Amino acid sequence: MYRGTLATNGYMFDKAKNFTFVLGAGEVIKGWDLGIVGMKIGGSRKLVVPPKLGYGKRGCSPDIPGNATLHFTVSLKKIESS
Repeated sequence: MYRGTLATNGYMFDKAKNFTFVLGAGEVIKGWDLGIVGMKIGGSRKLVVPPKLGYGKRGCSPDIPGNATLHFTVSLKKIESS
């Protein structure tokens, strides 16, 4: 489960109750690949993702402008083995 907001004004650009990805495979922004490492099942973490680990100069239209710092609140529900 996660919630993503812009650091500048708190605008919530995304949220999900369930989200699955392979850690370290480049399926998500680099800030997530680095920020999720070490989490335990049932744990929560606040990630502050600078532009270079997020969407950089290009942003992600229409909700994330270029050079945006992103805030995420993430809860880890489970870990699946490959």
